Amino acid sequence: MDKKSLYRRIPKVDILMNSPKINCFSEHVDREIIIAVIRKNLDTLRGLIDEGVKETVIHQRIESITHKIERDLINMTTGYLKEVINGTGVIIHTNLGRSVLSKEIFEEVKNTLIHYTNLEYDLSIGARGSRYDLVEELICALTGAESALVVNNNAAAVILTLKVFSSEYETIVSRGELVEIGGSFRIPEVMKLSGARLIEVGTTNRTYLKDYQEAVSEQTKVLMKVHTSNYNILGFTESAKAEELVDLARKENLMVIEDLGSGVLIDLTEYNFDYEPTVRDSIQKGIDLVTFSGDKLLGGPQCGIIVGKKKYIDQLKKNQLTRALRVDKFTLAALEAVFRRYLNSKTVAENIPVLKMMTTSSDEIKEKALRLKHLIQSLDVKSTTEIVPSVSKFGGGSMPQSIIQSFAIAIKPFQITASEMEERLRKNNPPIVTRVSNEEILIDLRTVFEEQYEAIAKAILKIERGDR
Repeated sequence: MDKKSLYRRIPKVDILMNSPKINCFSEHVDREIIIAVIRKNLDTLRGLIDEGVKETVIHQRIESITHKIERDLINMTTGYLKEVINGTGVIIHTNLGRSVLSKEIFEEVKNTLIHYTNLEYDLSIGARGSRYDLVEELICALTGAESALVVNNNAAAVILTLKVFSSEYETIVSRGELVEIGGSFRIPEVMKLSGARLIEVGTTNRTYLKDYQEAVSEQTKVLMKVHTSNYNILGFTESAKAEELVDLARKENLMVIEDLGSGVLIDLTEYNFDYEPTVRDSIQKGIDLVTFSGDKLLGGPQCGIIVGKKKYIDQLKKNQLTRALRVDKFTLAALEAVFRRYLNSKTVAENIPVLKMMTTSSDEIKEKALRLKHLIQSLDVKSTTEIVPSVSKFGGGSMPQSIIQSFAIAIKPFQITASEMEERLRKNNPPIVTRVSNEEILIDLRTVFEEQYEAIAKAILKIERGDR
């Protein structure tokens, strides 16, 4: 069949508009918007024909065009950003939104946001205030820093600090710390964007204090240390200690900036994890400015946090770039609520979901798996289910070598393949993201909330029945 014949098979806009499945949206969506969605889908079809895509594919797309438009309108009216059930066992899953907030924190944030707030109004004097003051005292109390600033993510925090203190000057970094932080964002490129000139010292696996000493010149402004939070170099290794860099910086009248990546505020060794440097550790060692993420091990909303000496933070606050990188009331409200949980070290692991997932024992996870298994079996599903050992991970570029023993539900699907079930679970409402291993679906219970069990069980039953 030639292209002209294929073009003629594409349905007309008015025919699609009058389709019952599409026309029903007219009650809630303006006609012009529905027509725009239809035309966009038809343009996509014409583009496929222009590209010479196989006729069988074109026919399938034409036959399913009404369903595709209906799905687009459903997403548009109900929201593209959806609740997802995370059955992967990856706690800080970047693709699934990283850290989650507790219901209690959400309620606090909601009650603040549905009313006017004192975002930039100083209630004590009845005049304009600073949004940064809302969380600064809390952050300083928890980290030991003199001052603090919050921007929209940690990459922004690094760019801002280098822009202000090292633009057009040299910043010395170990070759072993030139990390890529995900999504192809690399420290060298981030530094270039700030205007700082990167000076690499040492080798990938060994960098000594003398390497920094020999690289210092009249153009040097900053010694930078980057915590390799998303990978480890093992074996024949050496790196300069933070205290050594601080001593060198004092002698040479330089600054020391450290990018910690994942923000850790508590000692994780108390929970039998490997040591991970805390923000307070870095401040106590004399680091001038420390940057870290709010939405990783800290367990808060996406943001970048800069802590350190007041004289430097004050300079950051005055820079015009800070306004472009500032956070809104949503982020500040959530961040403040999260930080308040850290005021009590005895209960923080229970009140921050990321920490709770990390510290829940494998025996407790096994009990969760048993409850889900019994619920699935109570629906008389035909798929085989059993509880199997699993391994959870931190994710989000945090503690890559640390694994957490866990348990999962292994589901051997009835009459369909594991890949087919994985796809149908992923396209379920709500979507359920799982792992596939040895022709079985694995749902790691460490990252699943108990209120989601019923949705999982019903989804499996619906898939077996062939419902869509």
